[in-house]
Amino acid sequence: MQLSRRWLAFAAIITASVMDLLDSTIAQVAAPSIRRDLGGSYTVIEWLSAAYALAMAVGLLTGGRLGDLYGRKRVLLVGMAGFIAASAACAAAATSGELIASRALQGLAGAIMLPQVFGLISDLFETHEMGRAFAVFSPVMGLSAMLGPIVSGGLIGLDLFGTGWRMIFLVNVPVGLAALAAGARFLPAVLVGFGWYQVRRKRSGGTPLIEPGIFANRGYASGIAFSLAFISSMGGIVLIFNVLLQAGLGYTPWHSAITTAPWAAGAFIGSAAGGITMGRLGRRVLHAGLVVEAAGLLALAGTVRAAGAGVSTADLLGPMIVGGIGMGMVFVPLFDIAMAGIRPHEMGSASGVLQTVNSLSMSTGVAGLGVIFFSLLGSGHAAGYLSAAQWTALATVGLLASAFVLAFWMPRRARETAGTGASGEPERTELAVATR
Repeated sequence: MQLSRRWLAFAAIITASVMDLLDSTIAQVAAPSIRRDLGGSYTVIEWLSAAYALAMAVGLLTGGRLGDLYGRKRVLLVGMAGFIAASAACAAAATSGELIASRALQGLAGAIMLPQVFGLISDLFETHEMGRAFAVFSPVMGLSAMLGPIVSGGLIGLDLFGTGWRMIFLVNVPVGLAALAAGARFLPAVLVGFGWYQVRRKRSGGTPLIEPGIFANRGYASGIAFSLAFISSMGGIVLIFNVLLQAGLGYTPWHSAITTAPWAAGAFIGSAAGGITMGRLGRRVLHAGLVVEAAGLLALAGTVRAAGAGVSTADLLGPMIVGGIGMGMVFVPLFDIAMAGIRPHEMGSASGVLQTVNSLSMSTGVAGLGVIFFSLLGSGHAAGYLSAAQWTALATVGLLASAFVLAFWMPRRARETAGTGASGEPERTELAVATR
């Protein structure tokens, strides 16, 4: 396949991943507006994310198996079509029950799409090109995770055609249709019976779709556990920022988006710092980033406690920037450090599993920390929201502390300077040349 066609196909794959990641967080900004419009208890806010996360968790393994049996391209396109239809159903929902059910359908469609992504990337690019592909893919995913709430607030604030919160779902329709058309034209086919072919290859000494040996690598397994704790913590941040600011303090969606923008700005700064220093510091950059992010969250909780219901955007500016810097310092190096001990022929399998865990962790983090937030909410007054936000911030710091401990079992060096020696332990190599 020509290089230009491969990158067009890659763009379709990225779009599918971005839609999934955005929709795991984007509803949180709109949740207070949705509840006011459609009615229901405060559990509606939690279920808008929980329905998506639970449906995805249930369907993820089945989605991966469908790709094995019927071909990754075909299954990805079916999943994208389902995701577009479910998004339209979300936008058209007349009751909170209809919206939650449509969110569950979105999650199921996402579970069909997501497992195909890394297999298709492996089909598009040779081993020595994978580094270049993921050099694009990983930052785009990080950017999507950080900007999702801001995009949501902007769309609600613009109130295009009087759609209000419904536009956060409607926007998936034209974007998804464009990606669907590009995918149908440019993605390579994977043949029916692919699963049988993989089994035959394994029996004959070939390589299966997922290399089982990756889970025996202690550094990689620790990276998976680290990612689960770290990415889940982002769910607490989403809740604190958007539910507290809007439902608790009365901010408009756009005001909320502007208030949280310094976190995203700090994350850009931290991403640059993490990317520049990870070759020299290795996993120490993860520890440093976690400490900085935890300091930002603790400062945020302290500011909210001191200022109370009168807390302003200016009050939160410093803690937001600090916390964002810390998160960015971790987000970018995470992939390269977790993958440091993975051998070249295991790269596709390992990266696919890691990114799947990342995407799922964001959704489950919102749902899990949402239980803490809403169980502590008590009254619907500002004081109740402020107290719940402070405790949720502490729970989020607890997840970061767990990640800090897990990082000690991850490879010492990032992927650019580490390979796997005969002993199975990381050693310095020129792997960067082979994978960039």
